[in-house]
Amino acid sequence: MAFLQRKKILIGVTGGIAAYKVASLIRLLIKQGAEVKVIMTTSALAFITPLTLSTLSKNKVLVDFFDQKSGEWTNHVELGLWADLFLIAPLSANTLSKLAQGTSDNLLVATYLSARCGVMVAPAMDLDMYKHPSVRKNLETLRLHGVTVLDAGTGELASGLHGPGRMIEPEEIREKILAFFDTKKDLVGEVFLITAGPTQEAIDPVRYISNHSSGKMGIAVAEEAARRGAKVYLVLGPSSVIVDVPAVTVIPVVSAQEMYEEAKKIHPDATCVVFSAAVADYGPAEVSAEKVKKSDEHLTLVLKKNVDIALTLGKAKNTDQIHVGFALETENEAENAGKKLRKKNFDFVVLNSLKDEGAGFKTDTNKVTYFFSDDTRLVTDLVPKKQIAVQIIDLIKKIRDKQEKE
Repeated sequence: MAFLQRKKILIGVTGGIAAYKVASLIRLLIKQGAEVKVIMTTSALAFITPLTLSTLSKNKVLVDFFDQKSGEWTNHVELGLWADLFLIAPLSANTLSKLAQGTSDNLLVATYLSARCGVMVAPAMDLDMYKHPSVRKNLETLRLHGVTVLDAGTGELASGLHGPGRMIEPEEIREKILAFFDTKKDLVGEVFLITAGPTQEAIDPVRYISNHSSGKMGIAVAEEAARRGAKVYLVLGPSSVIVDVPAVTVIPVVSAQEMYEEAKKIHPDATCVVFSAAVADYGPAEVSAEKVKKSDEHLTLVLKKNVDIALTLGKAKNTDQIHVGFALETENEAENAGKKLRKKNFDFVVLNSLKDEGAGFKTDTNKVTYFFSDDTRLVTDLVPKKQIAVQIIDLIKKIRDKQEKE
């Protein structure tokens, strides 16, 4: 059975003796039904010929932005959009550094920076290079950017030394690719309502009250739920993060009141609700129709309390709905999270602390503590927000499975 039927896999080949393994890998992927295209760096040309890889892939191998013979320009953006997966194998220390730093001086790196698909890398280098702190740091940077890093294998290396640094075998890479595409569809039939991002409370036509939320955490939860088969409505406050998952219906809002009105419409039909938005607790009591001019030394601004979206919808929660809340605290974290859990009728609360470096607003990583209604807790390490999103969805699924058994 062709398990990769119609899957589009872009392979980037960098300079290293392991480049010869790519020929076998391409054959394995095509046997599984995949369509394969190849990008090579100029260093890779010394280890395997483009003719070999183009013959096996049945597609022209790309090396440069501009083809001197045909006069054609290679559009790296189109390549990144074409692929369902971008695999870089072997990944040299040199290209690794460029990926981590965003140094776009060749077609392969430019395509990586433009790719919207999943990215997987298979490092290959001598053991002392592989163990070097700068290489380890660069690999960790890729992981934080959501790249799947296939740890190098151990064995005899081109230098004659024995140790970690070998690119894993084509058969192993094929299995990793099969696992990548074997997405669980365990949320089919679920309808998710997710609030995310900040709100902006207008003072006048120019100024507003807001916070530093980027919406990254809520967006990651929405994308994970959609990936697993749920119908997802994302009520999103002002955010620069692009949501490019077609299965996620984005409903843009600005103020807390707008977010509440949109969430209220969807809530009766939602089976799972995740309140991850950083909603402004207060907004100006009066909004000036004109820009407030500078006059006195001090300006007094009267604020009124905004609607508490999670509290209000929590009162309307039915027995089949699952509600998840977020808490960002700077003091008495556990006590405040526990109060919010009970007061707002949550099934569990995700606690962020601004005291944890690398967690909170605008970062790509997070460290959280889950507070459950049975008084149990679960603390995570500092990991990418996409990984936290997987954990949240897994916990929701666990609650749903328990409900169905009862």
